[in-house]
Amino acid sequence: MHTHHQPISENNVFDTIILSIPFMFIIFIFIMAVYMANKKYQRWPVYRIVFFIVGILCIASALIGPIAERAHTSFQAHMIMHLLLGMLGPLLISLSAPMTLVLRSLSIKHARRLSKLLKSAYVQFICHPITATILNIGGLWVLYTTDLFSMMHSSIIIYTLVHLHIFLAGYVFTISMIYIDPTPHPTSFYLRACILVIAMAGHSILSKWIYANPPAGVESTDAELGGMMMYYAGDAIDLVIVVILCYQFFKGNSYWAKKAHLLS
Repeated sequence: MHTHHQPISENNVFDTIILSIPFMFIIFIFIMAVYMANKKYQRWPVYRIVFFIVGILCIASALIGPIAERAHTSFQAHMIMHLLLGMLGPLLISLSAPMTLVLRSLSIKHARRLSKLLKSAYVQFICHPITATILNIGGLWVLYTTDLFSMMHSSIIIYTLVHLHIFLAGYVFTISMIYIDPTPHPTSFYLRACILVIAMAGHSILSKWIYANPPAGVESTDAELGGMMMYYAGDAIDLVIVVILCYQFFKGNSYWAKKAHLLS
């Protein structure tokens, strides 16, 4: 990666404001859904609202602003973007229970249609821990061990698709491991625990691979710092998932069985 930096200009600030509008709109829609749900059910927890807003801000900061701009020239900035977009943002959004809120805010007719979609074989396949892990960790291995990493910096289409995949794969992986929203196709704790350990190992090994084998165009020092960031910060976020998964196991499955009625 090149190391030149562009000064922040008025145009950059204006572009950042314009690109921030979709994220502000998503937060607005979420708040409106909370307002509608509160009319029919008990008040939506404030901490879930905070989780969602902070999660969206993590994604926004990864895609627009200084971090996103530096990610084109700094692998460390790119790794921060990866952690925000593919790990921390999806975790916070999943903890906000967005699907539960959507089901509460929709009319009965539309909620049943959404429930039918969530029960489909396609969603069951995509959200299975094994599939989700292959899409998430496997996708990262493809990104950093092939020419895809350099290709995405020369094509806006590839760049967009890669980052869309990073977020979606990270979110699906998170909800396949911890059940915050109603889950029509739950898998056993033991299966999820084993897959999570494998996923964490795959993520850690990849960070060490990056440390020793920088992606094309990345200087060795930059790759080493980025790999260390991926290793330690990634493990910290994964640890949160481990704690939640174990907490849910010891708490028992009765709570999630009660929540499943939302999809019936």
